[in-house]
Amino acid sequence: MDDRNPLSQTAFSDFHLAVNAASAPRAAYLHIPFCRRRCFYCDFPVSVVGDRRNGSNSNAIVKYVDRLCQEIAATPTFNIPLQTIFFGGGTPSLLSVAQLDRLLQTLNHRFGIAAGAEISMEIDPGTFDLAQIQGYRTAGVNRVSLGVQSFADDLLKACGRSHSVADIYEAIDLLHRAEIPNISLDLISGLPHLTLDCWQATLDTAIALQPHHLSVYDLTLETGTAFDRYYQAGEHPLPTDETTAAMYRLAQQTLTTAGYQHYEISNYAQPGYPCRHNLTYWENRPYYGFGMGATSYTHGYRVTRPRKTWEYYEWLEEYIAAGGKQPGSPPPPNEVLLETLMLGLRLAEGLDRDRLVRDWGTATVDRIDRCLQPYAQQGWVEIATPHPDSPRRSVRLSDPEGFLFSNTILAALFEDLAVNL
Repeated sequence: MDDRNPLSQTAFSDFHLAVNAASAPRAAYLHIPFCRRRCFYCDFPVSVVGDRRNGSNSNAIVKYVDRLCQEIAATPTFNIPLQTIFFGGGTPSLLSVAQLDRLLQTLNHRFGIAAGAEISMEIDPGTFDLAQIQGYRTAGVNRVSLGVQSFADDLLKACGRSHSVADIYEAIDLLHRAEIPNISLDLISGLPHLTLDCWQATLDTAIALQPHHLSVYDLTLETGTAFDRYYQAGEHPLPTDETTAAMYRLAQQTLTTAGYQHYEISNYAQPGYPCRHNLTYWENRPYYGFGMGATSYTHGYRVTRPRKTWEYYEWLEEYIAAGGKQPGSPPPPNEVLLETLMLGLRLAEGLDRDRLVRDWGTATVDRIDRCLQPYAQQGWVEIATPHPDSPRRSVRLSDPEGFLFSNTILAALFEDLAVNL
């Protein structure tokens, strides 16, 4: 690109079109918004159906699956088969096997599903039996993300979770009996009353179960949630910021010592088991999004569907009437660059500096380097130089300190680039 004006609209448009011509979506996310109850920390777009409702006896779920299939069928295709599919929620394991299979068949009919595609499904302990998980496996699910959150019953109750520790162990046994080849566990640090000793026990218990993947999230007090009403950041019984930082360092040390690769700020995997679908997001590649509250990234811009059911259904009617066309235009160059930096720096491998130069120009990358220099001196940012074993020049955050202070680093980048570009 032209270094005299690295983010000129003409040069950017040429680059943008070239990227999209070669980057048709190969991933699809489907949002399944139904839950038995809303967890106290949750601000996701969900619909509470109660403990006795599921895809076999809930008219709301039946109607939603119908609408989801309509959205998939109305979406323009690039005629490139899907490499990854992710059923998120909500609690996708409230779907019946027939409903899950129908959604996969609809995706396959519309886009095609590649052989060896990663098909992930979030499930909660206590929401499925052996026949159900075997049915999911037969339908094509080969990766399960189990919402464990904690191995302490008092903490699960404090979170508003509907399952117990006993349910967790039963769920993991069922996953093994169904021969699910890729199992991930979700954990949350920073919970009320959680101590460092309890967190260490949580990590040790998770490792003993030998999952292929672990997602470790820090509690965030989201506006409007029950936790937001109950607690104030830094006040008892929430751990202090210093304690939650210690929990992050403890997880990094414990899990990497056990052989897990810390490949993304919040995610660890055994070698060969990173989540392929989520890498689509962090590498800022296009993807389809379907369902209430879901975001898609196609044709160079993002579209987020309404978060309320009736609004989503109204949106869908307009979408179908328009032949799957969505209003909008590609975002401005600055926004694309900032998204690239924000997402790419979440990965342990960071960003390819030479590619940044190729896409955005030397002047822009030099400005990024100058902004990051103070953090490099603090040891939070690493700018790797090429050597015979690794010719790739990368810009990445250090682990764990750079990851811990990623918000500070990104805020500085955003402020500098927003002003100077």
